[in-house]
Amino acid sequence: MRAYYFDNLEGDQRLPHDSGMDVSDEVLKSIGVLHWHIPVDAEGKYEQEIAAIAKERNYKNHDVVAISKEGLGDEFETKIKSFYHDESWIRCHMGAGDLLVLPAGIYHRFTLDMGNRVRTMRLFKDEPKWIAHNRGDQTDANPFRLEYLKSIEVQ
Repeated sequence: MRAYYFDNLEGDQRLPHDSGMDVSDEVLKSIGVLHWHIPVDAEGKYEQEIAAIAKERNYKNHDVVAISKEGLGDEFETKIKSFYHDESWIRCHMGAGDLLVLPAGIYHRFTLDMGNRVRTMRLFKDEPKWIAHNRGDQTDANPFRLEYLKSIEVQ
């Protein structure tokens, strides 16, 4: 995985938009973002490594999400563009075997690269359930958001 600041220039968000300013592991850790690289092997040993990390971090459930242009059909372009706004973002460009932990309450968004497909496993501490929380006053007051901001000492 490579982390860098998104350049916020106009254009297809699936392009790299690389500002040339890398984000260090220390900066990622300071905002609660953790990552590992677990090579995917034919024997399935990577699944044991994921299970060990899940157990250590108290994740009890998971699901697998596959997103592709073919799968989303006519909604693809609209759905992908809906995640982009004019704020400063850190982009984490990931590949096979990359595991990323985002803390509850952190604002994040998702896009594909120009390959237009991804297969992702998501780990959950409770039942697998994902709800989109768009930015706004209501989300800014969400208890998970407030706890996250407190954890990184942002006022």
